[in-house]
Amino acid sequence: MTESDSYRLGLLDGDGIGPEIVPAAVQCVDAATAAAGIGPIEWVRLPLGRSAIDTHGAAVPESTLAALDTLEAWLLGPHDSVSYPEPHKSRLNPSGTIRKHAGLFANVRPAKSFAGSPALVPGTDLVIMRENSEGFYADRNTYAGTGEFMPTPDVAIAHGIITRAATEKIAVAAFELAMTRRKHVTIVHKANVLQLSTGLFRDVCREVGADYPDVRVDDFHIDAMTVHLVRRGPDFDVIVTENMFGDILSDLSGELAGSLGIAPSLNSSLTQAMAQAAHGSAPDIAGRDIANPIAMILSAAMLLEWLARRHDDERLAEAARRIRTAVDDTVGDGVTTGDMGGSASTSGFAAAVVAHIASAGEARS
Repeated sequence: MTESDSYRLGLLDGDGIGPEIVPAAVQCVDAATAAAGIGPIEWVRLPLGRSAIDTHGAAVPESTLAALDTLEAWLLGPHDSVSYPEPHKSRLNPSGTIRKHAGLFANVRPAKSFAGSPALVPGTDLVIMRENSEGFYADRNTYAGTGEFMPTPDVAIAHGIITRAATEKIAVAAFELAMTRRKHVTIVHKANVLQLSTGLFRDVCREVGADYPDVRVDDFHIDAMTVHLVRRGPDFDVIVTENMFGDILSDLSGELAGSLGIAPSLNSSLTQAMAQAAHGSAPDIAGRDIANPIAMILSAAMLLEWLARRHDDERLAEAARRIRTAVDDTVGDGVTTGDMGGSASTSGFAAAVVAHIASAGEARS
């Protein structure tokens, strides 16, 4: 690619605080990519969420899915599907719909504490690799429908499925990531009770691990793992687990690192990726300009890193580094939102990050 080349990325604001934190991330991406010598990003805005129900009759319109098919990467804001009117409330939620449609099998969720910022477990620096297509989230396990049904009003049944093929894919992703970090993979399961299903997950992960002799491998039951994270979070590097366990552990680790508001995530296949903060839509604070945008900003940085690997474009990796450094410097200056003990607004924090990106660019020129 030449320096005049640019990239085309999707943009879905979502619900609640989404229209506040997604633009904050866009500002940071635009500043960092420009500083790294990349032409202006072409942002493709797509309808999603409650506003899309009002305008298109669906939380995820078919036109949105068709447009995503033409894109390799996009930013997704949080959704507030529990507040949707029926029948939309009972359908597969927007993020699940997109993950299933695009086959985004890996959900990568880092948890890293900031120096000088309050954290329940200082020194936390880990990544949870969550298998994203099956497991105990029933809505991921069927070609059609949500995977839940009620044969009588008093009985509810959900499918929980674990396959060798899906487990191998997430295990490879986990071990490949570990090779770039501290070379330690922890497998989380519940094979003492769910012997066949999570036992298969554990065993397949260990089989894949045999191909990575430089990586140390251990495993824990999900209940014990919650205790280990609280007691000694900094001891862990890459944690690989099934869908629901990964969702629970990533929320826990985000809080241990300082706040769920700083917990980014990336959903990916081999050909497409979606940046999505790990937290929800926080409707109680929507529109007040007080939400923490760090998770969304760092999710966008993860997206740039994924694109950098896919296109072998060092400029994208440089842009991601600029964003991470600027966020670190902003927090180091004491500029944080209320959930981290500060008083900065959403827009004020984003402006501070952009200012750090700009000043760093001037220093290097």
